[in-house]
Amino acid sequence: MKNDFDYIKTNKQTWNNKTAIHIESEFYNNKSFLEGKSTLNSIELSLLGDLNNKRILHLQCHFGQDTMTFSRLGAKATGIDFSDKAIEKARAFSEKLNLDTTFICCDIYDIPNHLDEKFDIVFTSYGTIGWLPDIDKWAAVVSHFLKPKGRFIMADFHPVIWMFDNDFKKVFYSYFNIEPIIELESGTYADKNSKIETKTITWNHPTSEVLNALIQSGLEINSFNEYDYSPYNCFNQTEEFEKGKFRIKHLGNKIPMVFSIEATKK
Repeated sequence: MKNDFDYIKTNKQTWNNKTAIHIESEFYNNKSFLEGKSTLNSIELSLLGDLNNKRILHLQCHFGQDTMTFSRLGAKATGIDFSDKAIEKARAFSEKLNLDTTFICCDIYDIPNHLDEKFDIVFTSYGTIGWLPDIDKWAAVVSHFLKPKGRFIMADFHPVIWMFDNDFKKVFYSYFNIEPIIELESGTYADKNSKIETKTITWNHPTSEVLNALIQSGLEINSFNEYDYSPYNCFNQTEEFEKGKFRIKHLGNKIPMVFSIEATKK
């Protein structure tokens, strides 16, 4: 299918266009980040543990706030993203903050051609794997870069979320990975009033697909958790029921919104 071949070009253009808007948005609050604010949430912090002197590879890092937060916590952090505009900004911020953070611009499947290193931790979070068509190939990349006994940490939006229409009024898409999802939208989750027009090509990945891909790539699942809230106010029809915790107002705590995984390389 043609869309399987041009998805990188299409999505890269979208993320290049989004980057400037996101950097200036209240959602990312870049001013507070540059002043020292951590961008990590309790969900992932509870799994990451002490990062001092750890080598950590951050997949799909956008413009690198979390990656640089890892550096501030004492890690030797490397961030990967396919958006050249995002990586350009990440490098500029890292230099401005005098951080020893490495950023590489490439597609996730192509990282082995750009990086020859093993890591204590491979990390990915929030809105990542939906941009990838092949989860088995993704899991192989994760495994490739982990040291023996190295850990994979993931926190992401639950696949149930992606079944709904934008206002969570009806089930619109399949839970299962049956075809590419092609969408034309205006605005962006970080600034819904932005006049940006985007085209995206994404895939839904059920939980079983993700877990089995990691297992088949030689990782042992240590924990899998589900959460009835999002730490980000990035969806429509939300309410903040506790500080920093958002749900779809009319669905309450009835659906999972986030999941986390901790796995170890055998």
